[in-house]
This record gives sequence, C-alpha cells and structure tokens, in this order.
Amino acid sequence: MNDLLIHGQNLALAITAGQITAAAPALTGSAKQEIDARHALILPGWIDAHVHFNEPGRSDWEGLATGSRALAAGGGTTFFDMPLNSSPPVITRAAFEEKRRLAEEKSCIDFALWGGLTPDSLDHMEAMADAGAIGFKAFMCPSGIDEFQDAPPSTLRKGMEIAARLGLPVAVHAEDPEVIRQHQLDHPPTATDMRAWLDSRPIEAELSAIRIAIDLAGQTGCHLHIVHVTCPEGIDLVTAAKKQGVQVTVETCPHYLLLDDTAAIAIGPAAKCAPPIRSAATVNALWQKLLNGEIDTLGSDHSPSPLDLKQGTDLFAMWGGIAGIQHALPLLLSQHQTIIPQLSSNVATRFRLPHKGFLTPGHDADFILIEKKPNTITASQLLTRHPITPYLGMTHTHTITATYLRGQKVTAETRGKFLPNPTHAAKYD
Repeated sequence: MNDLLIHGQNLALAITAGQITAAAPALTGSAKQEIDARHALILPGWIDAHVHFNEPGRSDWEGLATGSRALAAGGGTTFFDMPLNSSPPVITRAAFEEKRRLAEEKSCIDFALWGGLTPDSLDHMEAMADAGAIGFKAFMCPSGIDEFQDAPPSTLRKGMEIAARLGLPVAVHAEDPEVIRQHQLDHPPTATDMRAWLDSRPIEAELSAIRIAIDLAGQTGCHLHIVHVTCPEGIDLVTAAKKQGVQVTVETCPHYLLLDDTAAIAIGPAAKCAPPIRSAATVNALWQKLLNGEIDTLGSDHSPSPLDLKQGTDLFAMWGGIAGIQHALPLLLSQHQTIIPQLSSNVATRFRLPHKGFLTPGHDADFILIEKKPNTITASQLLTRHPITPYLGMTHTHTITATYLRGQKVTAETRGKFLPNPTHAAKYD
C-alpha cells in the first residue's frame, strides 16, 4: 500500500517513503491517504540553485527560515545558498559547516551550499568539497561585500584547476570590471538615478567576462556555470562553446524575463541589480532563447536587504539585489508552462542530484500544485523578512496552492535535508 495517491489535472502520483512509485495520467490503487487535486496541475518543484539567504551574520537581511518559507510558497523544494552575503562568507570549511548547521535547523526545504572561490579561499576549496559543497562561486568583478573578494583571471584559473580536480563546477558572476571602468570613463554618469545605473554596466561587460571564463574553463577542463546572464548575445557565446566541447551551462533569472528598463525606472530601487535590467528588445530575445532550450537553468538570485539599504535617491550607493522568490515562479508560469526543465530536471542533471528534478518513479516526490487562480501581489502577502519586491502590483493568472517535499506538504515546521555534492554524498547517507 502506498503512503499517498494524489490525482492532478495532468498527472497522478503514487508515493511511498517520500519517493514516487508510479506516475501516469491516471492511477488506481490503495493508499493510506488519497488527495483529489484535479483542479490543479502537478508540476515538479523548483530547484533554485542561486539564492542569498545571508545567514549567519546578516540574518537581518533575510535568513534561512524566512527565505526557505518564501521560496516554498513560491514553488521551491530545494535551494543552493551562495557563499555571500553571509558574515563570515563561506570560504572555509568552518564557515561552511556553520551554515550547514543553521540550515538544517531552520530550512523547511532541502538545500545544498556553494563554497566561495576567492583569492583567500584557494587553500580551503578541497576542505569545503570534503564537507559537501555543491560547487564554487566566483565574482569576476567586485561583489559588493568587502569580505568576499573578486577573482581576477589568475585566481579564477587556479580555482578552476582545483575544482576540475575535485570534479565540481565553478559558477561565475560574469562582468568584466575593466570594461565597466572604461565605459564609465568614456560615458561618465551625470546623475545617480535608475537610468544612469542601467547605462553604467553595458552588455559588453558581460560578454567580455563570459569569453574569459569560457576560455579558462576550456583550458582547465573545469565545468563552468555562468549565472544570471541578461542578454541573448551571452547565451550565443555559451552555445558556441558547448559546440566546441567546453563543459559550460548558463542560467538566467526571472527578473531579466519579467522586467525591462522602462519597468525598472518606474519601480525604482527594488529593481536595482547587477548586471542591470535590460531593454524590452533584449528581454524578448532572452525569452526566445529560453523557449528554444538554449538556457539551461533558471535561478532566482534572490538577494534581499533591509529597507534602509534600498532607500534614497543615489542608486549607485544602494544595495543591488532583487528580492522576488515568492512570486517569480507564478509570474513565469502564468506566461509559459514549457519552462519546467529549466526549473527542475535540468538543474538536477547539471548538479548531479540523482533523486531530484523528475516526477518519475525512483525520484523524490517534490512537486507543486498550481491552479488557474488570479492573484495581485501585495506587500501583506510577502513571507520574506522585508516587504520588498519589484513585483508588487503585478498579477499572476496561476497561483501555487501547495508545495510538497518528499511527499509531505511543506509548512514552516517542515525540516529540509542537506544535499551534498555527488563526490561526497556517500558520507551523508
């Protein structure tokens, strides 16, 4: 007898001990619990490989409890937390293990942790891998956090060589600081408003950094993951590199698909991020790359801050991060429901999570129920620590009504599991 039999509009699942035992358009049989959810679609849970929950040290910015709760409400069943903006950042084994301890105590969904690739972390990468790091994150330009230094090409090469030996990927924030600096010298900002911010970090800064990272990955044999690419030209560079045999994948984020520069100017500080929001034409072209399957994964890059760091008139001085994990997925799925692989199976495959990402027998029963049910986003709905999001006032036509983790409906009391990298997963079984 199964533990759960759930019937959705598009799919039925039989679940025992947290794993799917059968999946088909319709199922019969006995179960301890049976749920009729034919009013809703059953879709895989979002594996968000790019969040900043900022704990320890900056839990006043977000926190693992509030962040995971908001992500679960937004359809997430697994997250990978970035090594910044924790304080201290995760660039040593001790920092890694402390973040893991806190996440096991506070997260209501499953999680993995990135280690940092900085000039100070090279000697600690092997120890972080041994502790279970899913991979290593590097900034090719200043990160905005003094304790997390950027990795110039010489450091990035050394880190990639280590990561290749360890069999783990390197994720990069790809913006070339020299291109940004020269652009600002050639076109000095005459204001500090959103328009000036958008113009200050050109697409060419992304493209230059992507080229450098791809070249280094090809030379070192490192598996490269380029995060939050904003433009189709960047996707084209990755596609060409794949054809040449470079092991590289690419992510974009909901805000680069849901917002354009006109919207960012109207929204103001809540829409400040780096790389910045692009033009409507670029957004449309990026959607086409996504729908064509040229973009591998979708990550939220949820990077919140307290209200006071998002206030004032000087956009250049404000914290640059988008807070949007609770409503990004419903907004995306309201436009297109063919992007599920980039939210689930592609992520599981890319990061070698053998039991995640697929609604098929043998996989964890991580899924969401989503209904055609319009909702206009208000600040009172937000479960994040601070009521900040660029999506306020937007309406999604489809609403996530439940999230299930290993066959159990997620609540604030649910406890997630640590998902170590595949090289060391056996240590944690």
